[in-house]
Amino acid sequence: MRTVPLGRHDTISEIMLGTMTWGRQTGETDAHRQLDMAIEAGVTWLDTAEMYPVNPVRAETVGDTETIVGNWVAKGNADRIRIATKHAGEGGLAHDGAPITSASIPRVIEASLKRLRVETIDLYQFHWPNRGSFQFRKYWNYRPEGRRDAILQDMADCVGALEREIERGTIRAFGTSNESTWGMDQWLRLAARDAAGDGPARPVSIQNEYSLLFRLADTDLTEMMVYEDVTMLAFSPLAAGIATGKYQNGALPEGSRRSINEGMGGRWSERVEPITGIYLELAQAHGIDPVHMALAWLQTRPFACSAILGATNAEQLAHGLKAQDMVLSEELVSAIDAINRSNPLPY
Repeated sequence: MRTVPLGRHDTISEIMLGTMTWGRQTGETDAHRQLDMAIEAGVTWLDTAEMYPVNPVRAETVGDTETIVGNWVAKGNADRIRIATKHAGEGGLAHDGAPITSASIPRVIEASLKRLRVETIDLYQFHWPNRGSFQFRKYWNYRPEGRRDAILQDMADCVGALEREIERGTIRAFGTSNESTWGMDQWLRLAARDAAGDGPARPVSIQNEYSLLFRLADTDLTEMMVYEDVTMLAFSPLAAGIATGKYQNGALPEGSRRSINEGMGGRWSERVEPITGIYLELAQAHGIDPVHMALAWLQTRPFACSAILGATNAEQLAHGLKAQDMVLSEELVSAIDAINRSNPLPY
């Protein structure tokens, strides 16, 4: 499987394994099977979070997904895959909804290390910014809130705590999630420790939603990622399953995400099905599976990108992994861009 840069000093497979359904829609046996299958295919990283599983998130299940990963690690698998996890923030169900702080960081890391059964977390991410985020359909009426000086002091305090954890050996690198270009600029500036802008806590990645149906990152965020060597870890690269076509014509597969969450977290709208249909027709015209088209398209972007491929079951994962090393024709990429221009942001 192809690898792409992860920040300035590391690499990651073009597909990383997503885990957010493990412990909810996906049982532990199947989850462990997915891990073995992904590694065999060349996947080098998995992504998880203390908040998982989801659909829905429940206080009593917070941490269960990390525990499932840890049970697999304990079977002698510690060196087979690298692990990224996330610190939940204000308003979440972890830590009674408390924000991320310099005091919470070491405590939350220790809890994740215990569940994951590892000595070091390879990539530690903030699940969302303390100041809030316009992700998850909040961009339609987004208004920044909070005092700039207080926000920057909070971020600086967190950078200091992250640097101490890196020095202590509990984490190797830092990344963000659901961040903005302005936010990334501040993290990069605050973490800079030399003339090149490098530092131990310099963010190596940003984990935001990105797919054929959701290209919000294509402008300012793209420029930041290219020039600052920040890697996109794209979540929902299949638009939460919509891009597969499985919900077309009123279909509602049993056990699917939409059967549990009808609105798909705000993704399902009157525009989604017809626009998805256009992409499905394009894939058919080019003789390519729509899942493989959606995943391979990410490797045509001007920034380094790894797709977080999560699957309810091992069979779905096996199908998605066939997209590895696939190269799309310039004609197909141009057609995708034309569809996006005519049908932007369907949700």
